[in-house]
Amino acid sequence: MNKLLLIFIAIIMIFFKNSLSANYEKIFFDFKIDSITGEIIDFKDFKGKVVLIVNTASHCGFTKQYKDLQELWDRYKSKGLIVLAIPSNSFNQEKNNNDEVKKFCDVNFNISFPITTITDVKGNNAHEIFKWANDNYGKSAVPKWNFHKILINKDGKIEETFSSFKNPLSKKLIKKIEQIL
Repeated sequence: MNKLLLIFIAIIMIFFKNSLSANYEKIFFDFKIDSITGEIIDFKDFKGKVVLIVNTASHCGFTKQYKDLQELWDRYKSKGLIVLAIPSNSFNQEKNNNDEVKKFCDVNFNISFPITTITDVKGNNAHEIFKWANDNYGKSAVPKWNFHKILINKDGKIEETFSSFKNPLSKKLIKKIEQIL
């Protein structure tokens, strides 16, 4: 019986190894990225806030989540939530250039939260923020598809990740955001 318990504990420890052993030589606030309009978004400006990073794409079946991301932003921005859209063509579903993405977001969803330039989110060419997320939180931080969500806490560390299927207005995501705000 004790042997089975030890095996079970060992399996659990291996499963949670990545999130437990995060060394965080850098935190989220140490990075920068270009905005869709060409300015630099310096994440240090988000210190003390909760940030929801979402890799987005204009031609994805989950694109309707833009509407819910805007609603989330409207509901919680005054309480310290930043919604950050990072358009990506890593899954071959984004428009050809930043101007087209910006126009699409403005016309279809009236987006007012920050949007970055089209950025790789996986592989060798991934933006350093996604490499950092993988290094410090593990594979669950690497987008498997568009509209993957990474929730950053006020300390600049990854609090939790959510798959593309998790709607931005889901009870689970809102509960986690409210808990760390």
